[in-house]
Amino acid sequence: MFDKIELAVKRIDELSKNKRIKIISHFDTDGITSAAIFSKALARWGKTFSLEIVKGLDEEYIKCLSNDEILIFLDLASGSLNYLGNKKTEIFVFDHHEITQEIPVNVLMINPVLEDFESLSGAAICYLFARTLSLQNKDLAYLAVIGMVGDLHEKSIGKVFSEILNDSETTIKKGLLVYPSTRPLNKVLEYSSNPFIPGVSGSREGVLELLRASGLTSENGQYKALYELTEEEMTKLVTSIMIKNHAQIDPESLIGNLFLIKFFNKLEDARELSALINACSRMDFSHVALGFCFGNKLFREEAEKIYIGYKQSLFSALKYFSESNEKVQGKDYLIINAKDKIKDTIIGTVASIVSHSPLYPSGQVIIALAYNGDKIKVSARIVGKDGRNVRDLLSRAVIGLGGEVGGHPNAAGCLISKEKEIVFIEELRRVLEVEMVKV
Repeated sequence: MFDKIELAVKRIDELSKNKRIKIISHFDTDGITSAAIFSKALARWGKTFSLEIVKGLDEEYIKCLSNDEILIFLDLASGSLNYLGNKKTEIFVFDHHEITQEIPVNVLMINPVLEDFESLSGAAICYLFARTLSLQNKDLAYLAVIGMVGDLHEKSIGKVFSEILNDSETTIKKGLLVYPSTRPLNKVLEYSSNPFIPGVSGSREGVLELLRASGLTSENGQYKALYELTEEEMTKLVTSIMIKNHAQIDPESLIGNLFLIKFFNKLEDARELSALINACSRMDFSHVALGFCFGNKLFREEAEKIYIGYKQSLFSALKYFSESNEKVQGKDYLIINAKDKIKDTIIGTVASIVSHSPLYPSGQVIIALAYNGDKIKVSARIVGKDGRNVRDLLSRAVIGLGGEVGGHPNAAGCLISKEKEIVFIEELRRVLEVEMVKV
C-alpha cells in the first residue's frame, strides 16, 4: 500500500500542474478528520484545491462532477466504482471500505482491503499520505487517532496504528469505555448512553450507589476522572457494574483502551473529540467540525453548543425508537421505519447504540430507516461480533431498486428512492427471512 501512496503523490503532483484538485470526503468523524489531514497536507505542499463534504455518493452526483478537475475521494467511493469509470478524468480514492466492483483504469485506489494489510480508517490512510509528503505532517497524527477511534478501529492496535499513536504522542490506558474519561467520574457515568449502563445511566442516585459499592469517594465534593483511577480502583468499578448488571452487559463491551491526546493544550479523550466532530456533521455543521479539527477556538465554542443540541436530539431519537409502533420484528431481525421522526444524519448512530444495547441478543440484525429529502437513508447493524453480513443483506435487497450500498459486514448503509419505500421493506424482509433459514 505504501508503494501506491508514493505513486499517488507523484501522479497528483504531475497532474496538478495542469488541472485543479477537488477533494470529496464523507461527513462522519473519519471523513472529517480525513479531509482535515489531506487539505492541511495539500496546503503545505503548495497545492490549490476545493473541498466538499458529502453524506454519500450517487450516480447523479458523480455525473455532475467536472472532468476538468482531479477528483480525490476520502473515506468513500469504494462502492461507486462503476460510476467513476465513466468519468473522463483522473481519480484517486483513499478509502477502507469493501470493494465489490472492478477498479476502472482511471482510478488509483489506496485501500488496505486490496492488500495484505492491517485494518485502517480513512483518516489513518490520509495521514500515511501526508507523512509520505513530509515529516512536518507528523503533527497531524492526532487527527488520524481521532478518525481511527471514531471508526471503531481502536480495539486492535497493529503495527501501523502503533506508529501513528507514537507520532501523536497518545497516552493509552486500559479502562471502562465511558467517555470523556477526562471528566469527573460521577458525571460521565450519569450521562453515558454508549454504553448504556442499566440502573446507572441517567440516574444520579444509581451512579452514587455504584461508586459507594466500588469504594470510590469524592474529595472536596469532586470525584476523580476515569483516567486518574488506579488499576485497583478501575477493577473495583468494573466489578461493581458487572455485579449490578450480571445478565445484561457483555464484559468485553465495557473494557478497552482509553486514548488520551493533547488538543487545545489540554489532555482530551479521543472518543469525546470523535463524538463532538460527528455531532457537528450530523447536525449539518461540517464546516464547524473542520474548523474544530484545525484548532480554531471560535469553532470549538460553536462545536460544543452543537454537541449539546445533538445529544438532546439523540436522546429524543432513542426514546422514539423504544416507543415507536413502526417496527417490523422477525426471529433474528428488527426493522424500524422512523420516516421523518428521526434525522437521517443520526439514524446510523441510533442503530449503532441500539445494537450495543443489552435488550437484543447477539446476532440480531437491526435495520433503521429515515427520510432524506426524496430518498431514504437505511442503516444496518449486527448485535455482537458474529452474525450475518449486513452489507450483503442490503445489497441483495436493493438489487433492481437502484440503491447505493456501502460499509462493512457488521455495519452498512444505503440510499433508496422514497417512492420505493414499501417495495424495499418487503424485499428486505424476504431477504432476511431467507437468510435466517439458511443460518
